[in-house]
Amino acid sequence: MGKQLHQLAEFGQSVWLDNIERSMFASGELRRLIESGLRGMTSNPTIFEKAIDGGTDYDAQIESLAATVSDPGKIFEALAIDDIRAALDEFRALYDRTGGGDGFVSLEVSPLLAHDTQGTIESAKRLWAAVDRPNLMIKIPGTEEGAAAITATIAAGISVNVTLLFSIDGYERAANAYVEGLEQRAAAGLPLLGLASVASFFLSRIDTEVDDALEAKIAAGQVELEELRGKAAIGQAKLAYERFKAIFTSERFKKLEARGAAPQRPLWASTSTKNPHYADLKYVETLVAPKTVNTIPPKTLDALLDHGHITGGTAESDLPGVHAFAADLANAGISIDAITAELTVAGVKSFAASYDQMLAAIATKQKRFAAAVA
Repeated sequence: MGKQLHQLAEFGQSVWLDNIERSMFASGELRRLIESGLRGMTSNPTIFEKAIDGGTDYDAQIESLAATVSDPGKIFEALAIDDIRAALDEFRALYDRTGGGDGFVSLEVSPLLAHDTQGTIESAKRLWAAVDRPNLMIKIPGTEEGAAAITATIAAGISVNVTLLFSIDGYERAANAYVEGLEQRAAAGLPLLGLASVASFFLSRIDTEVDDALEAKIAAGQVELEELRGKAAIGQAKLAYERFKAIFTSERFKKLEARGAAPQRPLWASTSTKNPHYADLKYVETLVAPKTVNTIPPKTLDALLDHGHITGGTAESDLPGVHAFAADLANAGISIDAITAELTVAGVKSFAASYDQMLAAIATKQKRFAAAVA
């Protein structure tokens, strides 16, 4: 394997795998990836839906659980918790070696709770207790309702991965929710050392939607807009990183840092390239910066290890150009705020649909196993 993961770590960026499959543990694949420099793992309802519905790795456990458990949601949690624990145990040595700086694995609360603050808080606490590993992160959507849940969850001493962030406002809301949670712990005299958080900023779909809006205008004769295609997602990420540096070098945060608090790292998500005309590592090579994470799916990881060219500080390059692009987009009559707001709504719906499909797949297997016994 290539040395790109170690090179990224030298520049301050951790690479996490955006995938989890039960077969990775027994085969030793995950262990080999960790040895090659992988520093964490994320999961989401879509990943679990594909693994459960598209294969047989989980059938034996579903059949066993179905004998005593009728609720597909509870069966899923049992499956997910077993996988997450196994992954956490694989990463535990890295977590200990980095002093809690890396080695995290994420488990998401039900996406059906995206607009339910109290339900999210209760689910986060329950999953944290059930998994019982210090290097777990609970994923909470970065909705308005999710922000209060993030604060309460951090205040309760639970590490959080804020997911489904597309806008700069959404990013700032997530960052401030984390800081507020730390402040509540500090006010209560509770320790801040050991708590961790990332803010997952989703990229490729921003380009898809902005490019579609640009194409409509280009087709109508505004050919000068062609040079704006493919720039929106990276521009948004660079603006988010700019805000990250401002928030986590502020006097407000320095008071918390003095008590052991760690900054909430920006995490680049949805980093597989959707447009075949764009480079396969478009959202990897261009967004290298200290105190960041890039979570990438297996195909993109393979590409990175095969031909990735790593240069430090790319997420901080050409900021004047990024601000100029934002102005040009607005002048063209395209609202990035409106697009990212729609993407947040669509993201919540997509994860909820995957979750429902996964539960339906489990229910179908339950019925098949019950029929076989009968």
